[in-house]
Amino acid sequence: MAIKRKISEQDGAAAVAAIRRVFEEAEGSTGTAEARFATLPRATRATAVRFLLEELAALAPGNSVEVRVPPFGVTQCIAGPRHTRGTPPNVVETDAFTWCAVALGFSSWAESAAKISASGSRSDLSERMPLL
Repeated sequence: MAIKRKISEQDGAAAVAAIRRVFEEAEGSTGTAEARFATLPRATRATAVRFLLEELAALAPGNSVEVRVPPFGVTQCIAGPRHTRGTPPNVVETDAFTWCAVALGFSSWAESAAKISASGSRSDLSERMPLL
C-alpha cells in the first residue's frame, strides 16, 4: 500500500536541497554543519525532515517501527506486527540534524549512534540509509 504524501515532491526536494547544501558547504566539520543547519528557516528544516520520513515510509512500508524526529514529525515503517496502543516496541528517535545527516548519507547510522535512540529488535535502520 502506497503512503499518502503530505509534502509535495517539489517542496520536499527544495527543502532537501537546502539541507544538502549546508552539509556540502561544511564538509568535514560537524559543528559547522550543525550551526548552519540551525540557522535555516524552521519551515525548511521541518519540510525536509517530514519529506525524508515520508520517503522512509514509502521505501519500507509497514507499521512495526515508529521513527520520531521531534518536534517535526513521526512515521511508522518496516513490515511486521502492527502496534496500535501505547509505546511501540520498536522506536527510533533522534534530532532533526542527525536525522537529515543519516538520511542523506552525510553520516552513517554507526557514526551517529550516540545521537540516535533505537529500541527494539527491528529498530536498526542502518541498511535502509541513506534514503536519497
